[in-house]
Amino acid sequence: MKDNVLLDIKDVTKSFGKNKVLTGISETVNKGDVIVVIGASGGGKSTFLRSLNCLSKPTSGHVYFEGTDLVTLPDKKLDEVREKMGMVFQSFNLFPNKTVLDNITLAPMKVKGMDQNAANEKAHELLKQVGLDEKADAYPSSLSGGQQQRVAIARALAMEPDVMLFDEPTSALDPEMVGEVLKVMQDLAKSGMTMIVVTHEMGFARKVADQVWFMDGGQIVEKGTPEHIFEHPEQDRTKDFLSKVLEQ
Repeated sequence: MKDNVLLDIKDVTKSFGKNKVLTGISETVNKGDVIVVIGASGGGKSTFLRSLNCLSKPTSGHVYFEGTDLVTLPDKKLDEVREKMGMVFQSFNLFPNKTVLDNITLAPMKVKGMDQNAANEKAHELLKQVGLDEKADAYPSSLSGGQQQRVAIARALAMEPDVMLFDEPTSALDPEMVGEVLKVMQDLAKSGMTMIVVTHEMGFARKVADQVWFMDGGQIVEKGTPEHIFEHPEQDRTKDFLSKVLEQ
């Protein structure tokens, strides 16, 4: 495997009973790539993203992350590898009974054995990065949705992952809060973080993606640079989808 390949996805399928949600996806993601996955709801985007860290284990196929096939790993080993794969969901999943600082320091201390001072220092750095250091002692319930999602991003970054997976990170937010989260993600992309982002935010895809993958019916129907996908799509399904979302 080439040194710069981070994820090598080979013929991944996923079925829930008789319902085939992913149908034979093969793709590679290189270090530093920002991949944005777009498509209509129900096209398999979230299942695809969750298959990359085996939160949703593929029915068949292989997902090689840094050369290791995650599909065949026992759970304990899989958990160890997942430490290098940050994930941010639609819902923020913060611990409501812990402060912002404690939410961020918990995993590095518990999983990596980092001492309290080092974990606190790292957490404050990350909170500055997402523009929320003044909220370190606040509880999640006192934060807006946009602030909670930025804390969730900081928490994922605290484990120093090699890739960040975002599953529609702005879809649960009020419209005026979307921009503050996308700005943090944009800065992250500029810093060289490898990112795979499932989103309905076409402006973000245009501005930030190295590649846009259009998914429909459990397949990647078309992929290319933002310019190719948005200005010169080739597939009818891509054209049809974009004509609907870009008119809005």
